[in-house]
Amino acid sequence: MKRILLIEDDPADCLLYRRYLTQQAGGERLEFAEASSGEAGLALFARWQPDCVLLDYQLPDTDGLRMLGSLQALCPPDTLCVVMVTGRGSETLAVRALHNGALDYLVKQQFDHAMLYKTVAHAIEKNEWRQYVGRYHEQLCTVNQQLRESLLDLTASRQEVHEKNTSLYVANQEIGARNQQLAHTNQDLDNFVYAASHDLKQPVNNLVGLFAELRRTATFHDADEAMVLRLVDESLRNLSTTIHDLAAVVQEQRHPGEQAVEPVSFADLTTEVTLTLRPELLATRAELTVDFAAVPTVSYVRSRLRTVLTNLLSNALKYHQPGRSLRVKVRTYEVAGCPVLEVADNGLGIDLDRFGDELFHLFRRFHPEAGEGTGVGLFLVNRLVEGGGGHLEVDSQPGCGTTFRVYLCDDPGSYSHYSAA
Repeated sequence: MKRILLIEDDPADCLLYRRYLTQQAGGERLEFAEASSGEAGLALFARWQPDCVLLDYQLPDTDGLRMLGSLQALCPPDTLCVVMVTGRGSETLAVRALHNGALDYLVKQQFDHAMLYKTVAHAIEKNEWRQYVGRYHEQLCTVNQQLRESLLDLTASRQEVHEKNTSLYVANQEIGARNQQLAHTNQDLDNFVYAASHDLKQPVNNLVGLFAELRRTATFHDADEAMVLRLVDESLRNLSTTIHDLAAVVQEQRHPGEQAVEPVSFADLTTEVTLTLRPELLATRAELTVDFAAVPTVSYVRSRLRTVLTNLLSNALKYHQPGRSLRVKVRTYEVAGCPVLEVADNGLGIDLDRFGDELFHLFRRFHPEAGEGTGVGLFLVNRLVEGGGGHLEVDSQPGCGTTFRVYLCDDPGSYSHYSAA
């Protein structure tokens, strides 16, 4: 549910905005609050903390530019989501509004219900991305600090280790430069995603490789040193996973339909994926069974199908039920001539009555206590499957497990379906 605060002194305009936004929202729930003056708007904003503010430029007691400054003082930096609305079109005013913190600008009598909803939805999405960027940047700084500390601890090792540390330091300096680029891209979220997926992926992969070589060649006389190295390695792997997921999303959005379709063996693909997930399989002692007799192969983009299966199996392993033996079953079959890939587990499950509408939203996580994650996996799976002409069905019950059915056929009339088992 999204909260929309209307700061507008004209009741007719407020009624119009409500009707426009409600008509376009579809199944998404919207909650509205109204204020007819700047003073009332500030009080309601501080108490209600809306997801977006529709702010009229001309108010009885102030103007929109002064309101922007007052609203920014009531919330953390880079979290204010405001769409400025004015009765007259002025390029100078629009530039000043955007410069002072508004995310977008509309002129009365020059937009319809579709444009208003699209503008508000885009502003909310952009603000959510901006806040995620801030959290991501803090995590990256933490990793950098851990890396510096580990390098200092390892400088007393023999010369070969010292040379490796020097290489790691150079790589860390490269990440520092990337961090500077990331600070600038906070003003443009599209540029941030491009930088994260293209500029940061390779240096982080280099660091992971260097740490692997360091573990292979280094000798540690103090158990604490090895433990610090493992902690930094885990942090780098988590960072690498986040960048990889963002890169996959960007790749799907910018280059849909450009990859070649080929015959894919489910058995071979599953073997490849399970080798990648072998540490998680061993850690959870999962019992994995497969059955591809009904549909052994499928014509599909191999990299897409591998990403889908990897994310679904990884989620099954990550969100297992503590104290219960984990069982995961992967099978294929046909429904009305359409190949279906099914991944079922007996893990934590998901409350679809509560979270069904958010299941495939970006950065949504439903079991944060169960382990680290990015909230990108299911979003990416759904995007890849729908991009290939298929759809997803999900059955789940909290405490009992989850079943994902991936319909791989070209069926444009189908949509994602949720049901509580």
